[in-house]
Amino acid sequence: MLELLVVFLILFWFIASRQRANEARFRALESEIAALRTALALPAAAPEQAVDESIAAPVETVETIEETQPEIAALAEPEPPASAPETPARDSDTLESWLGGRWAVWVGGVALALGGIFLAKYSIESGLLSPAVRLSMAALFGLLLFAAGEVVRRRQAPDAGLPFRTALIPGILTAAGAVTLFGVIYIAYAFYAYLGPLTAFLLLAAVGLATLGLSLMHGQALAGLGLAGSMLTPALIASTAPNIAALFAFLTLCWVATAFASRLKGWTLVPSLGNLGLGLWALAYIASAPVLETAPLTLCLLVMIAGLIFIWPGTAFSPAPEPEAPQDVPTRFGSWAQLLARPPLSPVVTGASAAVLPALALAATPAVASLDPVFCFAALIVTLAAYGAARVNAVWAALLAGAGATGGAALLAFAGLAALGLGLATPEQGVPLSHTTEIAASLGLGVAFILLGCVFLNRHGREEPQFSALWAALMAVVPMANAVISFVNFGNLTFDALHGVYGIACAVALLAIAEWHARREDAQGRSAVMNWLVLGGFSGILLALQALTSGVATLIGIAVTGFAFVMAARLRPWAALPWMMGAAGLIVLARIAADPTIVGAANLGKTPVFNALAAGYGIPALLTALAAFELRAWPGTRIRNLLQALASLMVFLTVAILIRHAMNGGTLTSDAPSLGEQSIYTLLTIGLSICLMSLDLRSPSPVFRYGSMIAGGLSMLSILGAHLLTLNPYLTGEDTGRWPFFNLLLIGYLLPAIAYAGLAVYARGRRPPVYVALAAITGLILGFAWATLSVRRIWQGENIAAWKGFLAGETYSYSVVWLLIGIGLLGLGSKFDARSLRIASAALVMITVAKVFLIDMSNLEGVLRALSFIGLGVVLIGIGLFYQRILTRRGKAVSPQTGES
Repeated sequence: MLELLVVFLILFWFIASRQRANEARFRALESEIAALRTALALPAAAPEQAVDESIAAPVETVETIEETQPEIAALAEPEPPASAPETPARDSDTLESWLGGRWAVWVGGVALALGGIFLAKYSIESGLLSPAVRLSMAALFGLLLFAAGEVVRRRQAPDAGLPFRTALIPGILTAAGAVTLFGVIYIAYAFYAYLGPLTAFLLLAAVGLATLGLSLMHGQALAGLGLAGSMLTPALIASTAPNIAALFAFLTLCWVATAFASRLKGWTLVPSLGNLGLGLWALAYIASAPVLETAPLTLCLLVMIAGLIFIWPGTAFSPAPEPEAPQDVPTRFGSWAQLLARPPLSPVVTGASAAVLPALALAATPAVASLDPVFCFAALIVTLAAYGAARVNAVWAALLAGAGATGGAALLAFAGLAALGLGLATPEQGVPLSHTTEIAASLGLGVAFILLGCVFLNRHGREEPQFSALWAALMAVVPMANAVISFVNFGNLTFDALHGVYGIACAVALLAIAEWHARREDAQGRSAVMNWLVLGGFSGILLALQALTSGVATLIGIAVTGFAFVMAARLRPWAALPWMMGAAGLIVLARIAADPTIVGAANLGKTPVFNALAAGYGIPALLTALAAFELRAWPGTRIRNLLQALASLMVFLTVAILIRHAMNGGTLTSDAPSLGEQSIYTLLTIGLSICLMSLDLRSPSPVFRYGSMIAGGLSMLSILGAHLLTLNPYLTGEDTGRWPFFNLLLIGYLLPAIAYAGLAVYARGRRPPVYVALAAITGLILGFAWATLSVRRIWQGENIAAWKGFLAGETYSYSVVWLLIGIGLLGLGSKFDARSLRIASAALVMITVAKVFLIDMSNLEGVLRALSFIGLGVVLIGIGLFYQRILTRRGKAVSPQTGES
């Protein structure tokens, strides 16, 4: 009995709070109606008539008042009424009215319940009455409470305009009767065995449905009580052989009754609780049943989704069309936050969740079932997606259906692997394990989303731009994600015709829908719908390439696909088309990073240049450069900058990898670090710096600006640490290669020097002077190192290790080369008026002078010593004459301005 008291008090508090909210709403409606009649100078109506009208159609009344309120206020301002009508409801909201009109009723209800409980307790303790008599009296007491609630409700109508006259009494009496009858039936069944399981079930169900029916007259709180009692009824009745079909048929009946009641009264809380109840029952059954009867469970959830579409909320909350609105402006909701919060939020979210979670549980369940759980999972997801496509207020249904489709495909893969690992599913000897059902479900869901998305675009593409973009994203993401999951887990990674054809079919369908949508909406291809559809088509082709090709063919196919989309921009000015080339370039680089050999180290030929690397690296680089040239007049600057940067990076990478392959006899990687590999990384880092700088020039961004300088700085550190010290072939003894010019020194020093020179020129005036100077100095150091080490290679051969010492001719050659470099820097500095180059020239000449006097004088003999000093003298005199000519020319240019002769 104490437990029943606790339950009654909780339900009593819930009903009281809901009733209080309803009364506050009714009072607000009365005030609004009074103001409306006063402003329009209409004859006053009886309060009870106004209240009855507001109760009959509360939603319509509120909307009408909100729409007409500004006009009413404008009409009423010039000539205010002489006397405003009194509002006794507002004046009477005093402490006295609350204590007398509300708390007295609530305390009276509690006292009534306690009196009945104490009377029953006393009769039990005294043994005055038998259990059967006590239960009969309690049942009679519950029926009397039902009747009393109805009597009070009927008498309440004439006095409805007077506040607090009979507030809360009908609902409390009916709720008390419901709780009493629930308790009597359950005690008669569970404690005294007076009722069998079937009789108790039918009686409890009858009480729950009756309470739900009475809620149409007493409010949403009583509906919640009836629904809770109905949903708990099967759990209260124990059975050793439960009838699952009858269970879910009963739950479906309760939900449908709740949906119809909610539609009549405009409720949102009670149907949300009904959705959660069905979902919890389904999850509990899936988790506990050793053998699943999936047909009744799936049918129950399908009826719930159908009820959401056609019964409640249905189209009740669909926004009305707004004529005369521009087609390119969202007319119904102005932001994504409003789209995701479309009413009624709670029934849609709970209903979608109640369908998705059991569907995912079915996908992950390895239990034996009467109907294939994979089929049931797919049926629930497709039906939920249809709900998202049928109603513009079902945004969350579409979102959760998409997440459920992809998540379910992943769970199917994991469940199959787990079953195989546990020995639950093993192939027969010589017969491979088949996953036909899982593949069909994964790919079929993708097709269903494309079809449903097309239906939504056809119905609402013009007036629902945001929701249309969301559906276009689902059309692109779900089919491709499911196909990738299916291909990786169940497909043939070498050659898979099924997934390849599927990818091509999806690509053709999505691009055809994009063309149809652009023509139908007279769009220019710059909407989010078009972008997602183009991305989906590109992804489908990539899937087909991965399934049908391998190695170099895949890389070339990706680049050709991206270039084809760029060429398609000539025919259709869709904004997303050129970006597919950028995506293709990034994908190619990612695949190269994963396997630089492309075809595997064992399959890579040793022939220089004419091997898989030339095609795998060179053709994508060439197509990227052609795409950048093709888009030179494209209005979007970001994609042009991106393609130019990618083309530069890929060309550098192609040259570097071919040199690396040629000078190492066909080997690209080794266990020990080498200068060749480090050079490739350095070139990539420099290219990244140039790429980020290009993006920042036309589309300024702190990420691009500082990212480019960080990338350049890291590459400079790698030059100082690796190229000049730890990996220098002079110090490590690494062979430089057989070829005279195309060797390790070219890729390790000259190419990075050219790259840094280009970076310095490109960054001049665009980056801080310190950064530009450091890039130029790094390029000069690398160029100087290349020239010096090349001289040593000429004299020493492929191996230029330090332990070999120096030859006399070699020592003299250093002085000649350094002086020539100094003269070249001086000429460049004069031509481009670059003071830094002239300073570098002077520094190099000074180093050469020091070398001649300190080294050549002591190490060289005979004619070489004489030639060294003669050459140095000639160069120094020539440099002096050159500077005199420059200074004389500047003096003549300055004298007319200063007045000097």
